[in-house]
Amino acid sequence: MHIPENYLSPSTCAVLGAAMVPIWIMAVRKVKSEVPKDKLPLIGVGAAFSFLSMMFNIPLPGGTTGHAVGGTLIAILFGPYSACLAVSVALFIQALFFGDGGILAFGANCFNMAFVLPFSGYFVYKALKEKVSETAAAGIGSFIGINLAAFFAAIEFGIQPLLFVDSAGQALYCPYPLSISIPAMMIGHLTIFGLAEVIFTTAVLKYLQKTSPNLFQDTQTSTSKPAYLLTLAMIVLTPLGLLAEGTAWGEWGADEIAEVESNGQALGYTPLGMETGFEFESMFPDYSVSGMPEVFGYILSAIIGTALLIVIFKVLASMIGGKTNYGT
Repeated sequence: MHIPENYLSPSTCAVLGAAMVPIWIMAVRKVKSEVPKDKLPLIGVGAAFSFLSMMFNIPLPGGTTGHAVGGTLIAILFGPYSACLAVSVALFIQALFFGDGGILAFGANCFNMAFVLPFSGYFVYKALKEKVSETAAAGIGSFIGINLAAFFAAIEFGIQPLLFVDSAGQALYCPYPLSISIPAMMIGHLTIFGLAEVIFTTAVLKYLQKTSPNLFQDTQTSTSKPAYLLTLAMIVLTPLGLLAEGTAWGEWGADEIAEVESNGQALGYTPLGMETGFEFESMFPDYSVSGMPEVFGYILSAIIGTALLIVIFKVLASMIGGKTNYGT
């Protein structure tokens, strides 16, 4: 679901980035006023959950892959505005250090995965949790959240060839119209990837409810060790994400998109905006480390990303504070 560089026009990226600015401002204000100060650093652990879950690639028949995001989980734990900040920072770390998602497309990726996903998933969860079990409400919310995010991404992909073409009528950016982008994105998310999001959300939620019930109370946090242990276990297991072969739909490089087949036919050209567009070289592309075996590079990338997220949110906690009066 990560939109790469040059799949969206600069104007599309600018509009979605601008749309995120007031959301981020509101998120900082809400977190400052609603989240207890002692819990703020734990949002970094939630961000690490999201970051790591996105490293567990899952194969889909046909050679594409996808992953869970964990946005609804973080929203249930800390609130949707906290989830917005957590997933946004995780996406920024992924784009900047690992080349997962475009720098120009950062606002678009945040709109889909840090806004649409956690807010929709959380409000479905809140609406259902008094009518069904909390686990069922969390599962349904997470399923709807990730599918709405995928649907918005599909729309963003699909409108590009309608709006941006060259003099020959060829697409300048993403070349796949809505008739292709919507089913291509939704088939995987309505099945395998949506199920992965449900399993991840409900399994982690039940684990934390059992081991760290204080996370669900508006009181001073005293037991965060289980959350850190779970983070460590996820880091160790991240190489499982390497078992999935192929590339997520809509994340092909400019050097390969011409040969990608859709409806049994290769595109046959490289969109000019993708061929000559913005380029950014990340430090650890595709979570690899130069000179290091793939598995160890993947684990080291997981460690680096997790450490950065935890440190960033510890720093943010000291800067923005947080509420200190529990129960108010």
